[in-house]
Amino acid sequence: MNIDLILKISTVVLAVLLTVSILLQSRGTGIGAAFGGGGNVYRTKRGAEKKLFQVTIIIAILFFGVSLAAILL
Repeated sequence: MNIDLILKISTVVLAVLLTVSILLQSRGTGIGAAFGGGGNVYRTKRGAEKKLFQVTIIIAILFFGVSLAAILL
């Protein structure tokens, strides 16, 4: 296979994964925070939420790297 084709396919796959991982993350604010009540702004991520956050960062870095490689080649 051609390296250019591999980079293009991996860019599309990483873009879809990045979009899905961002959409799966919770907003962190409820309807009560919009009206001034119960807005705990500084809360820590735990469990699956923390793992999803870390996976999103890794996918974003991979997407940046693959996109940069596709431009340079």
